Amino acid sequence: MSRREREFTAYVAERQVWLRRVAYLLCGDWHRADDLVQATVTQLFVKWRQARAADNVDAYVRTMLVRVYLGEQRGGWMARVRVTADVPDGAVGARDVEAAIDVRAALGAVPPRQRAALVLRYYCDLTNEQAAEVLGCSAGTVKSQTSRGLVALRRAMAVEA
Repeated sequence: MSRREREFTAYVAERQVWLRRVAYLLCGDWHRADDLVQATVTQLFVKWRQARAADNVDAYVRTMLVRVYLGEQRGGWMARVRVTADVPDGAVGARDVEAAIDVRAALGAVPPRQRAALVLRYYCDLTNEQAAEVLGCSAGTVKSQTSRGLVALRRAMAVEA
């Protein structure tokens, strides 16, 4: 195994749980999250030299993950296959498990770009400018998508209550 492959393998092994959590928050399904991570890691392997040279490898990979997710959302219905809509099987890091499950379920009702803005701003703790760079839009667009996403999330939470 080459040095490049060892570095890549070590990075993926170290960051896989984080990638899976971000992917889950984007798509709301653990199986789809695994698919998003797999597609992202596949692309990352091809672009590992560029990623490794980036100022922040995690930011580079997070951008790739969000773009894979948004690209999947733009694809036709034939490109997406949902086998199940089971309750998440992973560990929940929140203290209030029921509230965390409610928020995750409600997040599924938020449109994809708004959901991506919410995940980047509040889960990944990015600024508007950083999220705009990931999403390929202006900071103002991130602000409006985040605002609309919060409205949609509140509506979804009210319906579930």
